[in-house]
Amino acid sequence: MSHNEVPSRRTVLRGTLAAGALAAAPALAQAPAHAASRAAAAYRNPLVEQRADPHIRRHTDGHYYFTATSPEYDRIILRRSRTLRGLTRADESVIWRRHTTGDMASHIWAPELHHINGKWYIYFAAAPADDVWKIRIWVLENANANPFKGSWTEKGQLTTAWDTFSLDATTFTHRGSRYLAWAQYEPGMDNNTGVFLSRMANPWTLTGPQVRLTTPEYDWECVGFKVNEGPSVIQRNGRVFLSYSASATDFNYCMGLLTADTRSDLMDPASWAKSPTPVFTSNGTTKQYGPGHNCFTVAEDGRTDVLVYHARQYKDIVGDPLNDPNRHTRIQKLGWKADGTPDFGIPVADATGV
Repeated sequence: MSHNEVPSRRTVLRGTLAAGALAAAPALAQAPAHAASRAAAAYRNPLVEQRADPHIRRHTDGHYYFTATSPEYDRIILRRSRTLRGLTRADESVIWRRHTTGDMASHIWAPELHHINGKWYIYFAAAPADDVWKIRIWVLENANANPFKGSWTEKGQLTTAWDTFSLDATTFTHRGSRYLAWAQYEPGMDNNTGVFLSRMANPWTLTGPQVRLTTPEYDWECVGFKVNEGPSVIQRNGRVFLSYSASATDFNYCMGLLTADTRSDLMDPASWAKSPTPVFTSNGTTKQYGPGHNCFTVAEDGRTDVLVYHARQYKDIVGDPLNDPNRHTRIQKLGWKADGTPDFGIPVADATGV
């Protein structure tokens, strides 16, 4: 086992974490139940059960497209609906399955669906059949206007500066340039993953320098594992906000935030300010644990921002959290503070009744 292959991600979480790690964990926030109820009113959670690392995009055809990690880690799925709530009961199609041998045979994780220059692209993570933690980023392409039709072409591995553990790719445009943000293990670093940024030559090729935007440094980013992963970008109020997830994938999983001025050079790490405290954490009152790996979408009115994420309904997990299938997709309104920064609030309680 190579040191560069992130050995701690291979290790089952054994029993209780060390006392020091527990002390570093973000406290389970308590909030008035009525506040959670108001926030939950627009949607019913969970939106989609047993679908982690959710990605929802609203396309120009008026549909919401949904993809996520399946707990079998062996397929890429799509759903489509004209409403967010409709995704709960929307038919699900398997548009790609893992290979039985070779480099894309295991750990099919965190797909994202993007429409770029008239074609559909899916970014996802996969590992070889004979080395299941040698996880890398891969790209699929479909030229059909309808991503449920046509054929998905394998464009191959998205090559980064180092051939190391990498996953959770997302793409966005800013001031005429297309960027990719992703999580990767950087050789020589005492962590699991940091978040990196690069410009793109085309939807499957990086160009120019690749810079590190954040590495785990605060206590709340280092519980269980030293992880920054799952980046997602929203641009509002003259700023670029990049959310990410941190720590182990149990109840310690939480979200952090980077902020850059829209006029700044995003490829300069100094342009990004990192929030010293997590912006979205487990909540004992609403009984939502390990919220994270989010994305952003917009409500049916075209104006209201919506936070998409996964969380579990219970705190305690037996064995490795990655073997627990109950990370459910959830959505709620994303608020905005008076200073123009996002107000994530708390993960709202599950809906009750029929």
